[in-house]
Parts: sequence; C-alpha cells; structure tokens
Amino acid sequence: MTSPCQALIDQLVADTLKGKIQSKQQVYRRLQQGLEPGSGELFERALANTLAQVETGLTAADEFKQAKAQRQQRALKMIESEWQRWQADNQATAVLTGVAAELVQGAVADRLAILLAALDPNQPQPLDRDQIGQLAKALQQSALSTTVETEAQTGPSLADLALGLDQGIATWQGLETEVVSWIFTAGRSTLGFGNAGETQGPWASWGKQTTLPSLRYLFEDLALNRSITAAGLSTPLLTADWVAWVVVLQRLQRALVTWFDQQPYDPKAGKRLSIATFLTFAVVWSQIAHRLGQLGQGSLVQGSFQVLLQGLRQFANQPYFPLYGGLFTALSGEPLRTLLDYLDQPLQQVPNTATKGRILTLLGYSQRAMGNYAQAKAFHDQALAIAREAQDGVCEIASLNHLSRTAVAQQDYDTALGHSQRALILARQQGDTLGQANALANLGYSQVAQGQDQLLEPEQYEAVLSYLEQGVTLSAQVGDRPSQALCANSLGIAQLKLGQYEAAITALTDGLQVAQAIGDRFLVASNLAHLAAAHQGAGTLDQAILTGSLAMYLFDQIGSDDWQQPAALLSILYGQLGPEGFQAILQSHRPQFLASIGVDGYDYLLPLLTRYREAL
Repeated sequence: MTSPCQALIDQLVADTLKGKIQSKQQVYRRLQQGLEPGSGELFERALANTLAQVETGLTAADEFKQAKAQRQQRALKMIESEWQRWQADNQATAVLTGVAAELVQGAVADRLAILLAALDPNQPQPLDRDQIGQLAKALQQSALSTTVETEAQTGPSLADLALGLDQGIATWQGLETEVVSWIFTAGRSTLGFGNAGETQGPWASWGKQTTLPSLRYLFEDLALNRSITAAGLSTPLLTADWVAWVVVLQRLQRALVTWFDQQPYDPKAGKRLSIATFLTFAVVWSQIAHRLGQLGQGSLVQGSFQVLLQGLRQFANQPYFPLYGGLFTALSGEPLRTLLDYLDQPLQQVPNTATKGRILTLLGYSQRAMGNYAQAKAFHDQALAIAREAQDGVCEIASLNHLSRTAVAQQDYDTALGHSQRALILARQQGDTLGQANALANLGYSQVAQGQDQLLEPEQYEAVLSYLEQGVTLSAQVGDRPSQALCANSLGIAQLKLGQYEAAITALTDGLQVAQAIGDRFLVASNLAHLAAAHQGAGTLDQAILTGSLAMYLFDQIGSDDWQQPAALLSILYGQLGPEGFQAILQSHRPQFLASIGVDGYDYLLPLLTRYREAL
C-alpha cells in the first residue's frame, strides 16, 4: 500500500508533467496542505527513494523512457527544493510545538529544565523573541484548560511560566535599545560594576530602564555592592520573576557580547570585553544561586546553575576563549579567588566535558598568576585528564603547557621539560600553531630557568637558542603576546649567559616592550634586571644603573625576593663609581625614573640599595 507521503510525491510529479503545476509556489502550497505534522522524516525518505528510482531510468536505452526520466527528475528536484524551504520555515514552528507539548505533558518537576533547554543559546534552534511570546500564549491557554496544579509541592505552574516569559519579553523590549548606552553616558572608560558605593556601569543604567521591580532591585544591588545581597533579593523570588530574569539576562549578555565582538576600532579590546562579559554574567548567576539557596529555593538554585553552565559552554566554544591567559577577572573587577569560588561549585555538578576542561584551564592559570602553584597544578591536572577523555586536543596541549610553566615556578625543571616536550610534539602533530608557540616558549624557558639554577655549559645554552628564536617568531605570527614576551625574555637571558651582550640587549628590550603592553609586572622586572647585567657586560654603565634600579624597585613592589639580584649588581657599580659618581648617574636619569615609578619610587631607590648593602 502506497504511503501518504509517497502518494503526495507521485501526484506532484504527475501534475507537473501534465502542466498543472507551473511554479515553485504551487508546489510549496501543496506541501503545506498535504504534509501532516511529524511526517517530515517519512517524506524525506520517500523523496530520496523516488529520486534514486528515477535516476536509474536516465541510462535507459529507450530514448522515450530516458526523456520521461529526465522530466521526472526535474520535477522531483523542484519538489526537493520546495521541501527544503518548507522544512526550514516549519522547523522553528515544530521546535516551538514540541517544547510546548513537553512542558504541558511532561513531569511538573522537570518544567524548568525543559524551558531552559529551549532557551539555551547553544541549541541549534533556541527560541527567539517571537517564539517566546507564542510559547507564553500556548502555555497560558493550556493553564486555563487544566485543573488547578499543586505547584507548591511539584514545581512551577504553566501560568507562572507563561507570566515569566511575557514579563521577560516586555522588559527586554524596554532595555533592547539601552544595552550599550551606559558606555557613552558614563563619561569615563570604567566598565563593570564600578567601585562600591558608586552607581557607575551598566547595572545602574539598566536598572533605570527596567519596569520589572524585582529586576530593578537586582540591578541596583549590583551597581552599589558589586554583588547580590539580602537587600537586593530580600524575600523568596517568584518563579515568574525568575523566568523573566533568565530571558532578560540571557539577551543582555548576548547583545553585549555581539556588540563587543563587532567593534572595528579595536578588535583585541572588543574580544577582551567579550571575555569579561561572559565571566561577569557567570558570576552574577552564581551569586543569584547562592542567595536563592539562602532563601531555600532549591529548584531555582539548580535552574540558575543550569543557566550559568549554558553561558560557560557558549564561552568555551568561542574562538577567542583564553586558553593561554588574558583576562583574569570579570567586568566587576572581582578578585581571582572570589571568581574561583563562584565558578568552582557549579563546575563540580557537571560531568567531564570539553567545556569543563577549558574552564578549569582558565581557573588554573588564574591560580598560578596569584602564586597558588599547588592549586594551579591540581586544576591543570584535572583539565588535562578531561581534555584527553573529551578528545579536545587544543585543550590538552594548553594543559601540558600550563603544567610546564607551573613546574618551572615550583623549580621542578625536569617535569617542566617533559610537559613542554610532549606539548610540542602534540602541537606539531595537530597543526596547533598557538600551542606550538607556547611549547617552544616553555621548552626554552624551562631550560634557561634550569640553567640559572644549575649553571649549564655554554654549549647547552647554544642548543636552547634555536627553540627560543623559533618561539619568538611563531608567537609573534599568531599574536600570542604572553608567549612572545616569555620567549624574548628567555632568549635574552641565554644570550647574556653566552656573553652576547648586544644581542641580549636587543632581545630583552623587545621582551620588555611586550611585557609592558600585556601588563606582566614580573616579566617587566625580569627583563630590566637582565638588561642591567647585559649593559654592565657591554660597558654602558649608566644604562645598567637605570635598568637595574627600576628592576630592584619593581621586584620589591611585587614582593619578590628577586629584588636582591639587581641590588647586588648596583652594589658592585656603587663600589666602582663611588657614592658621588653613582648618585650623579641616578640624578641624570631622574626624568625616566619619575615617568616610570614616580617621585616616591625615585626617593626610595637609595634607601633600598642601602638596606641591601647593610645586610651584606
């Protein structure tokens, strides 16, 4: 017996061959009239089988049969084209119908999870604004025809979900044109929450535009306190209000990221602000979850974590996700430790996926930046295992590179070399240029650091130079400035050890400029310290005193015991030149000192050097 789908196809072909169908629009209308809901897969299979049968007739020896097959094929191709159009037009409707049916017919306790899955920005077809409005109407109609639900025990009612979706769309319509207005009206470049007690930044601006009271209180709380307090969320939150928050906050995040991503004047700055936006909204949802937990609203806590993880998954899939460093705080300027606390708890609740591995990588290098090497290693070990399980080669290479840098910080040079060598092999195998640049940087840096500790032979330093020169070139090509700074610093140190003073000065000066540009204060001080030694070797003692003094001061300011290294060099020069000669050179460089460290820093140089000399 011929199926309804096959019958429709046969009739369309027959009518086309008889001249009854003369346009694609007629085919489209017939498909609309003839296709039943849920029959798409059956129709597609029948169409493919019919095409295959007709194509066998194209090679028939009989010219009449061949000509008929060609006409049938043209008719089927037109039907296929209009079927694809019909499918695209109706797919969104099918998604909406499916979500509505699932919410109405499914378990009441699962309703929030079902709704959030439909709103998930990572879905191939997340609900758009019009569809959300249609869904709200469908749920409201179902609520009117359904007996009273015991939502206090089972979960949210259909009426509450409908009300929340309606409120969310209405609120978003009032905010849509004001997403970035705060950037132009603030009168300053500060992004984020602003300082405690101030009402600068997006939250205050958005709070003035929203008509939903609970959301306005939330924004005002964030603007004033940089976190969600009992004042901002003082009583249990209505489910409808929470649903509205989801709709609005998801769209604010999406609009802000889109705007930053498309800024032509400074694409790199735009990407940094997009990263900050993803992290900021993750932190906000974690704060919401924490406060709702205090209020005993467990289902909304889990829903908030679900929204948070959806945002992190979207973030982890961006091409500019910072696997090798970059922004370590949210727009709020939250301390790294606080950011870690916010993101660590929800991550514990999800399985080992590529998203989790990448977020752990971010948290790991954030911990290393704070000097928490054991915690950093633990995160990177976990990220490495997850990346291998998820077959995320890029994250695996990044984890090995970070473990190498962490091992150097812990003076475990053999482990550092092993990780960097493995990362280099994998990066070359997979064509990961960024990973290769980092691996070369780490390999050379590990060997130079080992040499500073163990006094390598000159031949061993010569072998390191090729890695570092490749690393400098490759990291510059791919725009990996942290690795470029690391390679240039290590290259200069290796050249210094070999007595190649002029080459070392060039490499260290380049490394200094990049380190200053990315704000790596430790590498800035390290470059200056080794520049002082290179200038001493080259006989340019005034530059040795300038760079050595800056290095000594900067190391001391960041609390590093390495300040004693340039202090030792300066002490030698002080003895050679005498107090008057040494102070005369300091005085001659006063303008450079004032520009770099200010008058207080300049006045502190001699007392700091005196402290070192007196401790000898």
